[in-house]
Amino acid sequence: MNQIKFLDVGWTYTTLAAKMDAAAKRVLESGWYVLGAEVKAFEEEFAHYTGAKYCIGTGNGLDALELTLRAAGVGVGDDVLVPSNTFIATWLAVTRTGANIIPVEPIEATYNMDPENLEQALTPNTKAIIPVHLYGQPADMDPIMAFAEEHSLFVVTDAAQAHGSFYKGRMSGTLGHAAAFSFYPGKNLGAFGDGGAITTTDATIAKKISSIGNYGSSEKYVHESLGFNSRLDEIQAAFLRVKLDVLDDWNWRRRNIADIYLQGLKDTPLILPVVAEWAQPVWHLFVVRCEGREGLISHLRENGIHTGIHYPTPPHKQGAYKHMAHLSLPISEAIHREVVSLPIGPHMTAEQAERVVNSINEFYH
Repeated sequence: MNQIKFLDVGWTYTTLAAKMDAAAKRVLESGWYVLGAEVKAFEEEFAHYTGAKYCIGTGNGLDALELTLRAAGVGVGDDVLVPSNTFIATWLAVTRTGANIIPVEPIEATYNMDPENLEQALTPNTKAIIPVHLYGQPADMDPIMAFAEEHSLFVVTDAAQAHGSFYKGRMSGTLGHAAAFSFYPGKNLGAFGDGGAITTTDATIAKKISSIGNYGSSEKYVHESLGFNSRLDEIQAAFLRVKLDVLDDWNWRRRNIADIYLQGLKDTPLILPVVAEWAQPVWHLFVVRCEGREGLISHLRENGIHTGIHYPTPPHKQGAYKHMAHLSLPISEAIHREVVSLPIGPHMTAEQAERVVNSINEFYH
């Protein structure tokens, strides 16, 4: 039986092998391997793609979030409003600055931060908000930004799963004061190793981020602050430039798979993703909810269909945050108990998506 892989990073190389090989050769022959022409070109191209004025490459997506928070002055004693339902990296970025996490429950239908919950989460020490565009669907940013402006809060969006998504006609990457991206290999725009970036229209923030990520230095051997070594690798930037050229096409393929799922699974007991009329998601993940997910996962596995769980345990129930385990976050906890991620990606065909649909319908009927 032919397997339907949940993720096929190898496919992304074989599909673009000639261009990837040429990109690697170009970097290796240049003799310049850190902060060279490829990083500069990618930063310019990705800034243009997102509509931002500036893009700063980083070592990974977690660093992108942390460096942005630090550039905004977030640190010890500050509070940051963060989704209760997210990958733990969003929380870790806050913790690494020394600031405190204030969890905000999501809109259950979209899984993203609920703007109506911000007021009750606000504290006298709140300094920033991190909305996450979870699974590739943008959060409802207008009310979040209005709230932030009212209370003088900095907003960095976690766009690690949202490369190319749109909110009311505006691309993710320009929806807050800054946006943090991950280029982990499984992302819609993924490198062949770790990588990340921040986009912003704020020149001051951009300059600070660039300095902090380069040993706190804007000029060689002159260090204005206690910085880090977090820079996008030159060869990964070259690979990302190749992939950026096909990102829109590959996102279109994801949307086609999602449309097949939404139509073909509408008569099952599954809770399907809800897309707001103002959103154009990029379907990094196609996440459904069901009770007793183990039975469905087992059935699909027996039929050669791989699935995932994003994520099995909410951050406040992880050992890293055991001091917050007492918190009651019922929406997030219910989501994490029930979610199943169906296979989706540019590697999939429409026929494979139909096979997933037929197998799920068979399970329920």
